[in-house]
Formats: sequence, structure tokens, C-alpha cells
Amino acid sequence: MDKKSITQEVRDIVRIKLDIPDIFAEQEITPEANFTNDLGADSLDTAELVMEFEKTFNIAISDNEWENITTFGEAVALIEKKLGVW
Repeated sequence: MDKKSITQEVRDIVRIKLDIPDIFAEQEITPEANFTNDLGADSLDTAELVMEFEKTFNIAISDNEWENITTFGEAVALIEKKLGVW
């Protein structure tokens, strides 16, 4: 899996879980987009996102790893790191 496909897959998960219309996904889900402030996620939403990322990419994300993740770009970078994609 390459960087572009990882980013797209993460964007699709975020779009579906946070109920963002497909037409706005590219505009709203940017690397700088904050899950809480920009995308409207609450703590339950973020927990569900982590579980879906783990399931989709077959990785484990600890609470410690996730606690400093606030943006879409940071989430993508963490998943890329877990998958060994730089």
C-alpha cells in the first residue's frame, strides 16, 4: 500500500464515520483538519475511528500513541509509520 492509497482509505473511513458528505470530503478532510474542531468528532467518534483504522490496516494503536493525534494528517502519518511506509 502506498502513501496515496493509505491517505484515501483513511479519508474514506473518516468521511463515513463522521458522516461527511462525499462531495465535501476532499475540501474538509485535509491534513490540517482537526478531528474535534474542524470535523466535529467527539471522544466516542475518535475511539470508533481508531478501531476502524486498526481493523482496516491490521495494526494496533495504543492509547499513548493516539493521545497526541489531533489532525487527519497526524493520523495518516501514524498509520504510515505502523505500516512501514515512508
